[in-house]
Amino acid sequence: MPETSVAHFYDELADDYHLIYADWDASIRRQGDALDALIGQDHAAVLDCSCGIGTQAIGLALRGHQVTGTDISPRAAARAAREAADRSLSLPTAAADMRRLPFADGRFDSVVCADNSLPHLLTEQDVTAALAEMRRVLRPGGRLLISTRPYDELLRDRPTSTAPQVSRVADGGERTVTFQLWHWHEDGERYDLEHFQLLPDGGEWRVQVRRATYWALGHDLLAGLAAAAGFVAPEWRMPQDTGFFQPLLVARAGT
Repeated sequence: MPETSVAHFYDELADDYHLIYADWDASIRRQGDALDALIGQDHAAVLDCSCGIGTQAIGLALRGHQVTGTDISPRAAARAAREAADRSLSLPTAAADMRRLPFADGRFDSVVCADNSLPHLLTEQDVTAALAEMRRVLRPGGRLLISTRPYDELLRDRPTSTAPQVSRVADGGERTVTFQLWHWHEDGERYDLEHFQLLPDGGEWRVQVRRATYWALGHDLLAGLAAAAGFVAPEWRMPQDTGFFQPLLVARAGT
């Protein structure tokens, strides 16, 4: 998928992204707590290289980490900075492609790439380029945390939709509904996604549809690519063990 298309998808979604959560603030806290436990040190210098509107980055900043956020979507990255400021947090952000990170070598203690962001890259070459950049900006021994959908399971079943997620705009406010339709490619690994949001509009429903493409990266393949990029002992940690909502690939940068 061309990077401009990914940026456009998230630019369009930026204002409504929080509506994919039943309670965004609760998700910020819960995800921040889970990732903090895996980072395993206080006041770490953390790069969230797919920060979106700040769900994980703000959660980690609330835990006392020094977080920098980048995202391919300028609108999403800008919103993340605003949301952090509204919570009296510092979160420097910038628009950047994870394959070309604008930071010096060894700057960060940990790199986070969460919420199924890496699978927007559709070729092994692009995934390898992103992993190499994450390795480059990590100090030796630094921690890598990547989350994806549970693709080993999804590759077996190849679902065509997700269950509707209902959210309220505010306490007691009107409901919004989010769901996805998936259209699998002939290769059985990549799929086009239609992201539907039903938004209340004067007693009627306004429908927003946004489209993206993903690569359903199996766990063994992604762990192998991480090892080839210089990460040591890549290991998948499951939601029941971490409290995070997606499987997490955890590894350390080699020395």
